[in-house]
Amino acid sequence: MLMQWLRVALLACGVLSTGMTAARDLPQFTELVKQNSPAVVNISTKQSISPKQILPEELQSPETEELFDELMKRFFERDGSGGHPFDFDSNSRGSGFIYSQEGYIVTNHHVVADADEITIKLSDGRELPAQWVGSDERTDIAVLKVAATGLPVLKMGKSELLAVGEWVLAIGSPFGFDHSATAGIVSAKGRSLPDENYVPFIQTDVAINPGNSGGPLFNLDGQVVGINSQIYSRSGGFMGVSFAIPIDIALGVIEQLKSTGKVSRGWIGVYVQEISSDLAQSFNMSKPEGALVAQVIMSGPAARVLNQGDVILSFAGKPVANAGALPPIVANIAVGESVVVDILREGKRETVTLTVSEQPTDNGTGTKSETAVTLQPTPMAGTLGLQVTDAESGVVVEAVIGEPARSTGIMDGDIVAQLDGKTITSSADLKSIAATLEAGKTVAVLVQREGSARFLAMKIEPNARE
Repeated sequence: MLMQWLRVALLACGVLSTGMTAARDLPQFTELVKQNSPAVVNISTKQSISPKQILPEELQSPETEELFDELMKRFFERDGSGGHPFDFDSNSRGSGFIYSQEGYIVTNHHVVADADEITIKLSDGRELPAQWVGSDERTDIAVLKVAATGLPVLKMGKSELLAVGEWVLAIGSPFGFDHSATAGIVSAKGRSLPDENYVPFIQTDVAINPGNSGGPLFNLDGQVVGINSQIYSRSGGFMGVSFAIPIDIALGVIEQLKSTGKVSRGWIGVYVQEISSDLAQSFNMSKPEGALVAQVIMSGPAARVLNQGDVILSFAGKPVANAGALPPIVANIAVGESVVVDILREGKRETVTLTVSEQPTDNGTGTKSETAVTLQPTPMAGTLGLQVTDAESGVVVEAVIGEPARSTGIMDGDIVAQLDGKTITSSADLKSIAATLEAGKTVAVLVQREGSARFLAMKIEPNARE
């Protein structure tokens, strides 16, 4: 019996020892928060909203506007004396951090966009009006300035050195609770989000809530490695997935905003898309990698250098893992610089050189292709499950009537411009090229849809060429 109790006691001691060792291995954030919290600020903004802006969009029309104007006269004019309707004040809050002792403060663009007044609350309780220096919507970064000196400043780190699984800490003002600290780990790097082409986000499980936006993300050395920007949520609150702008991307934007108030980006004038496993097979690639060139803007730097169907594998010496990796690489290249681009073209690796231009003001994507004009009114039936008519730059799909077109994702109104790397100029081209395709082979189809080009993977089934 005594031996049994001894075994139990020894086991309990072992478990306790293991637990204490694990606790000792956990990071201690106390000193990190103490040293860096004074340089984190609370940002509040005020925006004037006229009463008319409160009316829901679906209710707005010339008639309702006239009715609303009458209501404004009756209910919002001052003392019936014909004064101006009053404005409602919309207040919002966010976070930021002190970037330099000269009073420059960094936050998110969306925190201060359209603000009439911006107030910075420092850790010592002072509230200072902020001057707008510059803002960049594409990276969601804004720079402000306050008239103060001797301010505490944060140290900048390198986000490229972050590893998945590494501990990180955020300090901000969620729901207005100043200098709240939350910790977690890096969940992933290089995340591409919809409509966010220029930021390869750091994904973390750090608790980020409304009011945290614009605040710093620290590594365990107390260096800023990111700027908290977005969360993924179905409820509006934190659900374990948050995103930060890598500081390596942010620093170039911040310095440009400080110097000129705007951001100049590199641009090569192509549309790219992801390469799926099926598309990789159609291009004879061993695995999906790189950025597939779907469209080349004729007036852009890549014209006569890159072709539709090229796969960009590296750009300026940096590997391009996927389509989302290319825009931030190009954007950070100096305008006028010539760079080496490694590509896969028709199954062979090649190297080309092109000169980076400044991104134009039309969102950096150039002009969309115009829809082709249909020339032949009588549809040709049957080929690849399509009914098509001739057009100036391919064939227009009149109807999708079967396979493999239906499972490929081709839609009525698409313009088929290429099949298996060969240019389509007429319905006769489509039929003759289709007749040469082997059953079971996966080929790339280039289509234009609503002005944008895109490759689709088509698997050729027996009798599909008829």
